[in-house]
Amino acid sequence: MLLKLVDVEAPLQFKQIMNNEINPIEEDFNSALSKYKDGQDLIPIVQDFQKIIQQIPNHFAAWTCLAWLQLLLKNNEEALAAARQAVRLNQQDPQARMNLSLALLATKNKGVRENVEFIKNMGMMMPDVKSDLKESLEAGFKRDQDWPDLTIIKK
Repeated sequence: MLLKLVDVEAPLQFKQIMNNEINPIEEDFNSALSKYKDGQDLIPIVQDFQKIIQQIPNHFAAWTCLAWLQLLLKNNEEALAAARQAVRLNQQDPQARMNLSLALLATKNKGVRENVEFIKNMGMMMPDVKSDLKESLEAGFKRDQDWPDLTIIKK
């Protein structure tokens, strides 16, 4: 399950009602999420999110999804860049912070603890956030059972 938090927030953030039509970017975003949930190949989904970001560079949810996908593909430097951008755009998003923590670990950079503490605090204040992140962790392990950095973050 790719970024359950994003799944809820992105349509709200980018929904544009014009003559009761859905914004094409929102359609593209939801289509890319559906492809991920259906277990399709990750590379075309990465390309889908990159196209969305080209059209809306401040689409934090697309950056968050892109970071997650890059992590799954072991494109760690690209994941780090995408995760940093997602956090710049929305510092309060725990999924973006989790992705950043994973990317920092994967690239052996500093700053992991700060982001993990943020995530833990959010989880204590908002139990639904904790459960959503747990689902993301489980989805990550379904795609890669031996993901050492994900094991560290899970603790």
